[in-house]
Amino acid sequence: MAGGPVSWETKRQDTVALSMVEAEFMALSRATTQALWISKYLKEVGLPVTKPVLIYADNNGAISLSLNDKNHCRTKHIDMQHHFVKEHTKANSVNFQYTPSAENLANFLTKPLPSVRRMESSNSSGDK
Repeated sequence: MAGGPVSWETKRQDTVALSMVEAEFMALSRATTQALWISKYLKEVGLPVTKPVLIYADNNGAISLSLNDKNHCRTKHIDMQHHFVKEHTKANSVNFQYTPSAENLANFLTKPLPSVRRMESSNSSGDK
């Protein structure tokens, strides 16, 4: 909102993910519920809400999975509650946009800070 992150959360997932795409898909499910709640709240207090709500994600596989309304053998084990994302993507309530992790404004709240690299001397033989 206004160019910045509105909501973020670090939480242990309720269900076990078998892949990174699945874990990110579960996170998109949680982000979708948060986005829909925030848009309802804004509407109640009289502020304009544009649809679809844009959610930034850093996993193309999870975004693709949210757009695919077909279930196949690789997704049949995902808990049904997470397929909520597909319903709202199809209804145009939310839209996901790929954003690399390095550019995701909320990542500094959930990811470890990068270590500082020491500048090594260009002279590796020790001659001065």
